[in-house]
Parts: sequence; structure tokens; C-alpha cells
Amino acid sequence: MTIEVDGQMIDSFSGETLLAALVAAGHMRLRNDQEGQPRGFWCNMGTCSECFVSRLDVTPVRRIRACLITVEDGMRIATRSISYD
Repeated sequence: MTIEVDGQMIDSFSGETLLAALVAAGHMRLRNDQEGQPRGFWCNMGTCSECFVSRLDVTPVRRIRACLITVEDGMRIATRSISYD
């Protein structure tokens, strides 16, 4: 399966979580804090909300916890790893 994350295509396996696919692809930064420092995942069980990403291939766009959702072929994901200027 192939998914798109921040415009880059990454391979994933059926049955794995989105977070597992991101980690396997080396995509460890999910967002930046207000000082621009990188933030990644934390608990891997859905309670901390550090792994929220946006799912772009559904309408309306949904914020999801990457550790709780299973990948689907063709998913389009946007992280919040932006810089604050």
C-alpha cells in the first residue's frame, strides 16, 4: 500500500497503524511547538494527542490520531510540522 504524507509517498503494510508506517518511513516529526522545536508521538495509545494529523482524502478533512487508525491505500495525510515565523 502507498500513502501520501506531506506530499511524499511512503509504503505501508495492510493492518499497520498510520503511526507505525510513519515511524518505519523515518517520519518522526508530526508537529512543531510554538518555538519551532520538533514534536513527535508520545504514548502510542491515543491518550496524549501528540500524534494528531489531518486526513485530507476525506470530506470534511478530519483530524485523527495516527496511533489509532489503520492505514488505507491512497490515504493523504498532512502533519503539522510547520515553522512559526
